Amino acid sequence: MHLTNSSPIITARDRHLLRHAALAVCCAGLFAALAALVQTGWGPLARFDRGLTGDLHRYAADHTVWTASVQMFSDIGGTITMRSVLGAVALWLWLIGARTLAGWVAAQTLVGWGGQWVLKLSFGRHRPAFSDPVAHADGPAFPSGHAMASVITCAVLVGLLWPRARHAGRSTACTTAVLTVLAIGASRVFLGVHWTTDVLAGWLAAGIVLGAVTVLVELARPGALARDFRRVDWRTRPRVQRVLVSSGRPPRDTDPSDGPVDGPADEFPDLRADDAPDTPATGAAADPVPDRPDGLLR
Repeated sequence: MHLTNSSPIITARDRHLLRHAALAVCCAGLFAALAALVQTGWGPLARFDRGLTGDLHRYAADHTVWTASVQMFSDIGGTITMRSVLGAVALWLWLIGARTLAGWVAAQTLVGWGGQWVLKLSFGRHRPAFSDPVAHADGPAFPSGHAMASVITCAVLVGLLWPRARHAGRSTACTTAVLTVLAIGASRVFLGVHWTTDVLAGWLAAGIVLGAVTVLVELARPGALARDFRRVDWRTRPRVQRVLVSSGRPPRDTDPSDGPVDGPADEFPDLRADDAPDTPATGAAADPVPDRPDGLLR
């Protein structure tokens, strides 16, 4: 009796789904624990919040020039800016035909915005109050909308860049994204409009949105995100490289992502040449789409 093919095979798509489901579940668990501690007023955490926020406020009140710079940075990196960037990216993806990927970006934006306000109104936490505030913000504090929007935006942009970038480009993108997220979160605490735990909750809530939306889109449209990544790769490839790629076969109107795709062969999104469309039976060489590293929102 042969058992070679009897064991279950875990595909790259399965690993992708498990990875993002784990992200959403882990962030949800940590968020729930943090929210419970905040709601019950756990002593050590409350003292930490009050102490750090108070110290930073005193420094901000004494250094007005530095505070004005932080306020400007916080305004530039605000929720409107972040969502406008993702909106522009989604529109561009839609125009080049990567419709599922555009919907994924738009869903991250809209679910993040809606989820932020559902959580804020559910907890209704008051913002820090000072007799001499250096900044003002409206609405409930928990979680921080700035922190949540910055993580979603930076993660989506890095995810879109990841398949096309080399090692140096990936390192630069990740470092820039992390520093941006940390700086925006710190600016909200420094200005006295958020508690530190508000920022931590915003980061965790963003992780829930990123993981959950990705899993839902992949379940609804299996393999569509991978095909759209190949479409983006083809559409943004330099024109000279396109000519060289297409010189060995008859011209066609469609791009490589329009061909049949059975699913990722390694890890989502897979941009490898073996997923390219079948070539005609005339002996023409297969579509020489170069091997590209894969991965999304690592």
